[in-house]
Amino acid sequence: MTQVIWIVAAVLVTFTAGYIGYSSYLSRFVDLDDSRETPAHKYEDGQEYVPAKKPVLLGHHFSSIAGGAPIVGPITAGAIWGWVPALAWVAIGNPLMGAVHDFISLSGSMRHEGKSIGYIIGEYVGERGKDMLLWFAFLTIILVVAVFALVVGIVLNAYPQAATASLLYIGLAVLFGVYLYQLDGPFIPGTVAFVAGVFASVWVGVQYPVALFPAVEAGTYPEGTIVLLEFLGDGAWLPGAVMDASATITPNVGAWVPVILLYAAAASALPVWVLLQPRDYLSSFLLYAGVGGALLAIIVGTLFGTASQPLVVADSIEPFTGFLGVDAVSPYPLFPLLFVTIACGTISGFHSLVSSGTTAKQLNKESDARLIGYGGMLGEGLLASVALSTLAVAGVASAAAGGGIGGALPNFAAGGGIILTSLGLSTEFGGPFMALVLVSFLLTSTDTAARLGRYMMEEIVGTEGSGTETGFGGGIGSLARGRYTNPVIQILPAYVLIISGEWATLWALFGGANQLLAALALLTATVWLANWDESKQLISTGVPMAIMVTITVLGLGWVAFYENLYSSLIQGGATGIGGQASAVVQLVLGVVLIGLALSLVRISYGNITDARGGTGPAAEPSDD
Repeated sequence: MTQVIWIVAAVLVTFTAGYIGYSSYLSRFVDLDDSRETPAHKYEDGQEYVPAKKPVLLGHHFSSIAGGAPIVGPITAGAIWGWVPALAWVAIGNPLMGAVHDFISLSGSMRHEGKSIGYIIGEYVGERGKDMLLWFAFLTIILVVAVFALVVGIVLNAYPQAATASLLYIGLAVLFGVYLYQLDGPFIPGTVAFVAGVFASVWVGVQYPVALFPAVEAGTYPEGTIVLLEFLGDGAWLPGAVMDASATITPNVGAWVPVILLYAAAASALPVWVLLQPRDYLSSFLLYAGVGGALLAIIVGTLFGTASQPLVVADSIEPFTGFLGVDAVSPYPLFPLLFVTIACGTISGFHSLVSSGTTAKQLNKESDARLIGYGGMLGEGLLASVALSTLAVAGVASAAAGGGIGGALPNFAAGGGIILTSLGLSTEFGGPFMALVLVSFLLTSTDTAARLGRYMMEEIVGTEGSGTETGFGGGIGSLARGRYTNPVIQILPAYVLIISGEWATLWALFGGANQLLAALALLTATVWLANWDESKQLISTGVPMAIMVTITVLGLGWVAFYENLYSSLIQGGATGIGGQASAVVQLVLGVVLIGLALSLVRISYGNITDARGGTGPAAEPSDD
């Protein structure tokens, strides 16, 4: 039987080679120079542009990019096509495509005032191209917020211990922000004290689990769970809630979702020092412990046999199940859908929004971009390898045989708990701990996405008053870019998508839109490099861009026309008005996204040929 350690070993080998060799070359290629003033220093405002120490910013960046997708995607793909294709896409695609995408997005934004990829491409192809990319990104953000908020609700319902711990560490983060930025407390002693508090919150969570509404089925919650809203009944009246233990949105999940959405809206409106920076920094220690602890546990358990069961690939997990996956009745072709199913963990367009959104505005010096941009993506790839390892240990039976959100989340916690027994932790503690690790990733990604959505809309309608405008000044522009009003524009449609009951089909649409956004970010980088200097090679960004455009257009086309138009509408797979309406919305959204992307590719190709053909002057990278 194949030992799980080989999954980790394959990833570590390719990632180490990529960081030592390729990232060093890319750093010279984009001319990182610490003598230049970064946007964080040049435009420091205490609100959005705030220089951050490298470990603090790495914590924010890693926490923000590593949401639930690098966990759900590899587990789903491994269950459908087998663990070998999933591993190959992560191990090879991450250092050659995903890490390049993140690093170049961060570097390009840093040279353009910390502005988004939409602003950058607008500098070279005009306002039309800029607005097309920004609208594409904004629509994708709504899908991100919807999917992540739902996943958080599912995890908090399955593990009430994580709910308590999450509430506590958010409170600790606010206190740490005040301690660090207002009281000017010493950094290292403060880190030690508050990180200890974060880990103590895990113990408190295990002792005092919290839920909002009673469980649908007796015995679902751990003994002693505190039900906060029990006085309001069983929660059956909540929008989208189903009184069935096997349903995705039970009353408790349905109650957590709006709480998470409101939290994301509030967190996105606060200055970054209040919550975003300190929360992400503190939670990064939890995340490093989860990912690093699992990797160490796999090594220790394999070498010394200390795990509760052998750390080998379960019999129910095949190396390769075939081109159409495990269920040939409902075909799910490996090409192009593997590359859409595993987005985060290999390459993700959402990362370009983080890199060119919050991270570029906090970069202390240019050389930090190598570790944070390229290295941060490798860190997410390690998380993907851990997720695939949990599937390998727990087996398909624990992943509900079809992966997906409902199967992947319990699998990650259950398989992770088994792996951590190698280090002497019981599964009763290890499972909730891994659930909290997952929630930590998801919360940071959700509220960061809402903040990025505000940045996108600010650039669409104009940035007058950016970062300080409340949104109540009157006018559509003020409403759209306001700190307090713009997040509402995002969370309302996200909430409607969730409670429609068609959440399962959102994952494929989210994956396709996210990957196509990655292709457009690489396209933006290629345009920037082509205009910067005629001697700059375009292979590092151009080849991955061409591959991702092809893969994702085909993948979104499959989702739009086969799954929604043919299967759901023509064949009657969508039942009820809600299901049919959701299929129509997803069909239209898929077609719109494909149209926007192809139009932008055409416009950008014209710019590149002009810049390299001598008909248009090359432009120096902007530092203004």
